[in-house]
Amino acid sequence: MAAAERKDDLRAHLEATRAQLEATNARIEARAGRNLVFAIGSGLLFGAIFLASLFFLKQLFVVLVALIVSIALVELSTAFRVAGRRVPRVGVVLGGLLIVGAAAFAGSRGMLLGLIAASVLLTLWRLVEGLLPKWEVPPRTLVRDVFSGLFTLVYVAFLASFAVLLVFGERGEWWVFALVATVVSVDVGAYAAGVTLGKHKMTPRISPNKTWEGFLGAAFAAALVGVVVSVFALQQPWWLGIILGIVVLFTATGGDLTESLIKRNLGVKDMSSWIPGHGGFLDRLDSLLPSAVGVYGVALVVGVV
Repeated sequence: MAAAERKDDLRAHLEATRAQLEATNARIEARAGRNLVFAIGSGLLFGAIFLASLFFLKQLFVVLVALIVSIALVELSTAFRVAGRRVPRVGVVLGGLLIVGAAAFAGSRGMLLGLIAASVLLTLWRLVEGLLPKWEVPPRTLVRDVFSGLFTLVYVAFLASFAVLLVFGERGEWWVFALVATVVSVDVGAYAAGVTLGKHKMTPRISPNKTWEGFLGAAFAAALVGVVVSVFALQQPWWLGIILGIVVLFTATGGDLTESLIKRNLGVKDMSSWIPGHGGFLDRLDSLLPSAVGVYGVALVVGVV
């Protein structure tokens, strides 16, 4: 009898513990807007793939960028189509690959020419579609579709190509590593400070989960990681790390808010659900894309690209 009672007590204790953990996780998810366990697990997996491609072979990193860009382009073009704007998915992916490939083989000038060529390709693609009876649309809608497609190319493929330019510079793999590490520090710093201390909403209409406390946490984390990677990875003065941290703080935060604004305008919560705990690939690239431009600018001033 006593053994049965102890067994029942143990079962009740385990059930209570599980319920408490689930409640705690639900509160964290409600404040942070994501499943913490899935987010950490998938983040570590993609981090390992990224590091392997970056330090093993630069060409493999370019292939990884091209693959991720292609998926993100499909996500954004699909979101536009859900909102009633027909952006050709095949055409936009081909254009994106053209931009990334041109950046890898011909540098910054090639990247600009690739953007022009991709824009012409996508515009002609949509115009031809507009002539077909199946997709015949009014001229006003056609113009809106074309500009939505061009925005997709610039926002995803063109901005991502700055990481490709960066990797082929002096100690380029370490500059890309610094880019990702600093962006991650902004995300983690904002997440930790926002969940534990966040009270004052930063932009409640655009991103309800962002707080000023989270922004300060992100600033501290970005400065700290920026100094560490500047000294030990980039072999640059410590003060360059402060500059790097400040640049990434604003580009990453601005990129996050920009994507939130895009999703709100298109009426979608996540671009997709392909990455557990994170949403879509573009949901994870929102901070990296503008930050790649910012870090490239810092590298350009230093003279390593």
